[in-house]
Amino acid sequence: MNIVKARILLVDDDRLMRAFIADVLSRLGIQDVQECDDGAAGLVAAVKFRPDLILSDIHMQPMSGLEFVRKLRAIGDPRTSATKVIFMSADASKETLGEALPLGILGYIIKPPRIEAVKAKIEAALK
Repeated sequence: MNIVKARILLVDDDRLMRAFIADVLSRLGIQDVQECDDGAAGLVAAVKFRPDLILSDIHMQPMSGLEFVRKLRAIGDPRTSATKVIFMSADASKETLGEALPLGILGYIIKPPRIEAVKAKIEAALK
């Protein structure tokens, strides 16, 4: 899939980081982006918006990105539960990566990301 045609759900509780990532996506030509400020809103949006890819922060309140993806994977509709996910975080610790990888994520972007890193991860996830 050409990334320009991708439907992307962006989930991050940091308003400034969300705006930064949304700007990066726009600069990559991706226009179909929906934003949510927490995991609970992300779950509702994932069902309604049916994104091709979710970019989610890990450390959010009240629902963390890890919990968000666990609940996403438990949704009964396989079109939603199998949605591709890339985590974004400034936390690159082995512990966090160890919790994230078993959730079937397709990438991990260190924040703040470079536009090239975002593009490469999205292209790889959408192949």
